[in-house]
Parts: sequence; structure tokens; C-alpha cells
Amino acid sequence: MLRDEIERHKIAAEKLEMIKNKAFEIIKRNLGKISEYDVSQFILSEFKKQGLIIDEKYPAQIVAVTENSSIVHYFPKKRGSKIIKSDGLILIDIWAKLKGDRSPFADITWMGYSGKNIPREINRIFKIVIKARNFALKFIRENLKKKKFPKTKKVDKKVRNYFKKFGLEKYFPHGIGHSLGFSRCHGSYFRFSKKSQAKIKLGIPFTIEPGLYFKNRFGIRSEINCYITKDYKLIITTKIQKEIIKL
Repeated sequence: MLRDEIERHKIAAEKLEMIKNKAFEIIKRNLGKISEYDVSQFILSEFKKQGLIIDEKYPAQIVAVTENSSIVHYFPKKRGSKIIKSDGLILIDIWAKLKGDRSPFADITWMGYSGKNIPREINRIFKIVIKARNFALKFIRENLKKKKFPKTKKVDKKVRNYFKKFGLEKYFPHGIGHSLGFSRCHGSYFRFSKKSQAKIKLGIPFTIEPGLYFKNRFGIRSEINCYITKDYKLIITTKIQKEIIKL
């Protein structure tokens, strides 16, 4: 991608960061009165204010509480979405782009908890997911030092092997990430999966998003965006979550 295209991606990422913060703040102020669907609609309204464009194939944004966060692609509906109460785990996954055909998407996922005392098991799984994310970044950087663009399936495998050490691989049902496109959030340049033969490409923004999901209990995902420069540097374009946000 051209430099100005990367810059448009970065601007979109900054706007998503701001909207994510606003979403968690409105949850905090309205605990017990606001639903997953309400927050999703708030996010979409903020997109309009900021001039952001949604993915027409997946227009709804993911706001999932506790057991619903165990569903990888949970899109809250007006009827039946959960009210967000105290002591709930909250997953927010949002993606959008600036106007214009040559504007790439940005895509982030953050975790919050509506209480001061986060359960030990949730904290344990969060730390494993964060380490998996960092492990993927380390593996990519090690390859770049050798001036090599790693195959995406090797990055994916490194994360799966890490989860396997804890007996958790079966709780990671999707790939470690995907390229970011212009017309769709999931770009067509490459994706990270067990079978992919593609390599990470120069100048193409992509996600790294490991997650673990325990059916009817909870799920945790961490998602950041990156790209690689001509001099083999990995540039992270989004904020990096290190702790669960306490509301």
C-alpha cells in the first residue's frame, strides 16, 4: 500500500480507539440499564460522527457480555441482548474505515470487566491470550531480522503450540489474524490459518488476534493492527491492551 493509504488506516485506528473508550465509559455510567445492543448502536452512531464507514457485509459491531463473549462472532440484537450489569466480562470488537476507496479498515478488540475484583480464572486466561499475542509478534520480528516474511500458517502454528502447552488449543477456533482490506475488513491479501500458504506482505496492514472461548462461560480476545515497512520493521498501529479495563 502507498504511504497515504497507511496513514488513513492509522487515522481510522485512532478513531476506533477513541470510540472504544467512549463505549466503555457509557457502560460504566449506565450499569444495569444498558444492553449489549444499546452499546453496539452507540458505537455505530459514533462512527457516523467521526465519518467512519462500516463493512456492509458485517455492519453490526460486537459487544458481548460474559457467556455471550464465548461466541466468536456474536452480534447483539435488539430483542434478547443482555443488560450489562456489575461483575460482567465485556468484549468489544469494532472495525471501520475512513471514506474513500483507498482507505483500509482498522479492527480492534478490547476486554473490560464491570467490577473491581476480576475472577482469577478470567485473569489467568487473559494473561495467556496476551502472551500468545506477544509471542506471535516476537516470531514475526525474529523473521524480519533475517529479512524474511514468514508464512502466515507458521505464525498461526506458533500460537497454537503455545496454547497447547496449557491444554487450550481446542478453545482457539479461528485464525490468528487477517489482512485489512479497502472494501471489506477481512482483506484478500492474506490470512493466518492452519492451511494458508501465503506470506505476510510488505506494507499491508493486518490483525493479530488470538482468543480463547469457553462455551456458555466466557471468551477473551486481544486484537491489534500492524504492518511491515520496507526496512523490515514491524509497526503496530493500535494501542496494546495489557490489563483488563475495570469499569
